[in-house]
Amino acid sequence: ESEPGSTTIASLLLMLSFAVLGASTALLAGASAPAGANGVVRPRAAVLLAEAAATTDEQKASGISWDSHQYVDQAPESLIRDDDLQGANQDMRRRFEENCRRAQNAICKAVSELDGAEFREDVWTRPGGGGGISRVLCNGNVFEKAGCSLSVVYGSMPQDALQSATSRGADRAKGYAPGERVPFFACGLSSVMHPRNPMAPTMHFNYRYFETDGGVWWFGGGSDITPAYLFEEDIAHFHQTYKDVCDTHDPEYYARFKKWADEYFTIKHRGETRGLGGIFFDDQNDRDPEAIFAFSKECLDSVVPAYLPLVAKHKDDSFTQQQKEWQLMRRGRYVEFNLVYDRGTVFGLKTGGRIESILMSLPETARWEYSHEPAAGSPEAEIMDAFKTPREWAK
Repeated sequence: ESEPGSTTIASLLLMLSFAVLGASTALLAGASAPAGANGVVRPRAAVLLAEAAATTDEQKASGISWDSHQYVDQAPESLIRDDDLQGANQDMRRRFEENCRRAQNAICKAVSELDGAEFREDVWTRPGGGGGISRVLCNGNVFEKAGCSLSVVYGSMPQDALQSATSRGADRAKGYAPGERVPFFACGLSSVMHPRNPMAPTMHFNYRYFETDGGVWWFGGGSDITPAYLFEEDIAHFHQTYKDVCDTHDPEYYARFKKWADEYFTIKHRGETRGLGGIFFDDQNDRDPEAIFAFSKECLDSVVPAYLPLVAKHKDDSFTQQQKEWQLMRRGRYVEFNLVYDRGTVFGLKTGGRIESILMSLPETARWEYSHEPAAGSPEAEIMDAFKTPREWAK
């Protein structure tokens, strides 16, 4: 049941659908799109239909689409297919998937023990190889929604689309002629957890490994925290946990990846960050892959000690209706970032990923108030300052 004045995400999408339908009706009645390259003016509805058709064509060309997955009762021993490709690191592909599955089991077990409720599991495969294991806990005692999803993807993308998925312009099309599609492999584990209590923070992580059939490889990932109310010792604990991990592997990692997180998780149209950061990295292939794999593994192993003690600490805190509404407004910001800026969401939609897994990160309820400003000197204003001016949390 929704909080008074809140908006379920399903209702939001339904309202957006009605708005699009209404706009389309008006456009069909006579509005037109700007002239194309050949000078022909097309009705804007035709432009929208053409864009939708292009998306469908792109999914067909990639070899996967939103409905190409097949549900199975039990996960196979591995979702990695046997490829005899020159330059393919089959051993790393298999070990990365094995580590993701191990971490998924450990994290879901710890969350279930804290909440008292179990995760629902969906397993699927694809005819061309790959698949996924999604686990979602809904309407729990502690968590309104907690998801942890493993994905293994084989597909292909245009070079410009693959290039847009990077933040520093890595040459992902190496070995392919201009305009040629780039076959790729991707494996990752991602999670978002939304507690019920507004004093307990939301947490997100994602760790992934990519290869192209041209022999280019890279790692990416990160963990970040999104509180509605500021408890400085909690944020310091989360950041210090990951700084300690970073320092073990490279003393320059934390400062670099913390700054990267602050920049990446900025909601540009709001001039504020989604939360209070953590670490974020992408396109990591500047050293032995074994070293980066070990770093990624330790980051995943740090999810439970970095985050769950904070939820356990605050899950039974008292709160007011006003504080709950503020939490829902911050969740609204979470939705805005994920649907507008998040590179993983865009990548999943472009490559025809399973929709329920792509949108697993969205909370069940959120809230938007017109031109809302927190009262000066309030706890809400205090954390807004931290969202607008990133701070240093670790020692």
